[in-house]
Amino acid sequence: MPVFRAILRFITRTLLLTLLIVQPMKAAALTVEGVTFQESVSIHNKQIPIRGAALLRWLNIFKVYVAALYLPESDAPNDALADIPKRLEISYLVSIPGPDFGKGAEAILERNNSPEALARLRGRIDQLNAVYRDVKPGDRYALTYVPGQGTELSYNGQPLITIQGADFAAAYFGIWLGKDPIDLKMRSRLINEG
Repeated sequence: MPVFRAILRFITRTLLLTLLIVQPMKAAALTVEGVTFQESVSIHNKQIPIRGAALLRWLNIFKVYVAALYLPESDAPNDALADIPKRLEISYLVSIPGPDFGKGAEAILERNNSPEALARLRGRIDQLNAVYRDVKPGDRYALTYVPGQGTELSYNGQPLITIQGADFAAAYFGIWLGKDPIDLKMRSRLINEG
């Protein structure tokens, strides 16, 4: 009997090990420049997977931040600005004063939107810019859009403000995902294009 039990234990262990090896690996969290992003986030009680992540360099030299984009799997990369749930999470590698966020966004918003569209959005853009805080390396901002509810800006996991409108979400996410974004290579990596 002891020999039979030993053989049975060996067979059981071998089968378990084989199952572990053959079993498809679950998608792992994504790490860029030492910054790790979760494999998915909950948006309005739905798990939304990470689509891509990328590093932003200023003047192609200075590493400024790493960003990750979360989009539903069913949506095509080029639908990133559509009225769908999404999150852009940004982890900073340098310190940036809060007032600089609005200044930095303005030129890119102007490149991607008509003067009329910006005029309609101006009050909401100013509301968002007013709540930005200073960041230091390791701090994170997240923009999360929920259709019908708006775009929430959070700082290190704490909600700061929610801005209404799919038009606002499309314009603001357009800073990273629009036709003329902050960086074309970054956009391509975030939406995991081709």
